[in-house]
Amino acid sequence: MKPESAAFLDKARDLLERASALLAQQFTDEAGRNAYFAGFHAAQAFIFEKTDRSPKTHSGVQAEFARLAKREPVIDDKLRAFLGRVYNLKALADYETGAGSKISAVQAADAIEAGRSFIATLEKLIDR
Repeated sequence: MKPESAAFLDKARDLLERASALLAQQFTDEAGRNAYFAGFHAAQAFIFEKTDRSPKTHSGVQAEFARLAKREPVIDDKLRAFLGRVYNLKALADYETGAGSKISAVQAADAIEAGRSFIATLEKLIDR
């Protein structure tokens, strides 16, 4: 594994741990946001391992991940959709106001669990 990829994965695991801790304290918006960023950094690791570069923007990482994930049969549709789906939670937490602008505990827990699967799958692909 390349050192840059390892650093991205370390950051991803750290953010996922923080997401779990935040959820336990009922900070659901922050937990959902950290679950997204955990996936974002894991995707950067995967991209860097394959291309020796990593986009910095949300749209750039999502697009490049989608392109590369098409070639990997172990990345199923649910995992391919993870970044876009959980980005919606991040956007909800960061930009929305009023009724319906809060991430629920169930949404945050689902994002964390999906993030675990996402990171674990990408780690296996990078390590092979």
